[in-house]
Amino acid sequence: MDLEKRHLKTVDWTIIMILVALGIFSYLGISGSAAGADKAHQQVIWYIVGFIVLGGTLLFDYRLFYNMSYVLYVIGLVLLIGVFQTKPINNTTSWYDLGPILLQPSEPMKLFTILAVARFMAKRAEDPDRFYYFYKLIPVAALVGVPLLLILIQPDLGTALVFTGMLATMLIVGGIRLKHVMYVAGLVGSFFAGMTMLYQYKQDIFFKIIKPYQWDRIIFWMDPDLEAMGRGFQLKQALIAIGSGQLFGKGIDTPTQASFGWVPVGESDFIFTVIAEKLGFIGAGLLMILFFFLIYRMIRIAMEAKDPFGSYVVAGVVGMLTFQIFENIGMTIQLMPITGIPLPFISYGGSSLITNFLIIGVVLNVGMRKDKLRFD
Repeated sequence: MDLEKRHLKTVDWTIIMILVALGIFSYLGISGSAAGADKAHQQVIWYIVGFIVLGGTLLFDYRLFYNMSYVLYVIGLVLLIGVFQTKPINNTTSWYDLGPILLQPSEPMKLFTILAVARFMAKRAEDPDRFYYFYKLIPVAALVGVPLLLILIQPDLGTALVFTGMLATMLIVGGIRLKHVMYVAGLVGSFFAGMTMLYQYKQDIFFKIIKPYQWDRIIFWMDPDLEAMGRGFQLKQALIAIGSGQLFGKGIDTPTQASFGWVPVGESDFIFTVIAEKLGFIGAGLLMILFFFLIYRMIRIAMEAKDPFGSYVVAGVVGMLTFQIFENIGMTIQLMPITGIPLPFISYGGSSLITNFLIIGVVLNVGMRKDKLRFD
């Protein structure tokens, strides 16, 4: 253990206070949904466990995470492979049923992947040609691509997309060349052009790659009124609920669409809808301001880190959380297609919440220990 008084003085207590405030929003949102007070009280327990995990993370010098990064990465891959032997839940093989809790291995795998990529890039931080040639990006892409593909097979498209946000942020901080960004953009553009042609001329092949329900999400995201009481119901009700909250909201105790279950999974994927309906524009805006300052404080930690490993780790976390926040809120207001991505620190759930606390603990650890480190 390596926790000293001088380290405690350098803890970013602003981030701790932001987490407490997010916990209040989480409780209000879950209690205002159809899930009610029982799950809100469970979330409080998860929050307490999360702060304990965060505190435990601060006891160790984060060089320990550097040394264990590849081991943790392999453990994460084993868990992702093993989950295919479990019984499907909600038509996906994404969870281990451990009785009172469900463990989703893709959640800790986010951190394990960030650590592994950060270590790989930190070892080459002094090499000016580390990303000069496009082929040098292949090992980094492979570290992210393997868990991404395993998660896609589950299938869990939303979580898989989070890995692309992590990779992009870490490569930008690592100094990826602009022309390589254009190469990747060209590949992505070619993929979508090819998928468009398949849909027009070979729909049998297209729907072997894109699941029908995934395609439905795109179609009814663009126009939920096509089936306002069918496949567009979830988004349509979310938009109505958010709009009905107006400026100050309807109040937590007021019976609303959210509390009667008209907004499906209001305690989880669509919890922002519940908050906007119950607390209005003011409450929803305050929540987004809290997220903004959380990301801002982490960016400061990344910029002030005294070693490349710490900078890359925090950059990956910033990319991960930013993407999740943007996607989750965006899908409730028809800005993004609907995916199963929870809103960090707000949505109900143990695996996601505990993992996020662990991740923030690593970020705070980097900010606490700013002495120059050497990685041999």
